[in-house]
Amino acid sequence: MAKINVELECGCFRKSSYENGMEFDSKDEALQEALLMESHMNQKFCQKHMFTVIEKGDDIHIAVELKPKESTGGCCGGGHCS
Repeated sequence: MAKINVELECGCFRKSSYENGMEFDSKDEALQEALLMESHMNQKFCQKHMFTVIEKGDDIHIAVELKPKESTGGCCGGGHCS
């Protein structure tokens, strides 16, 4: 038995059809589902967080981190820096 654990249930996760702690018959099944979840959440959620799959023993964890803000290289975006 393998389980998928999401470290932080952000608002997008709570509104989705995903459940934290889903259990699978094998680690391979859990890993496959976790990778699908990771891809979907990174592409379709609000883009405030970045999701990463981590294998921990027989279980799969999905780490959640704030996405770094994109740097403008010190430019204010006014068009006069270049």
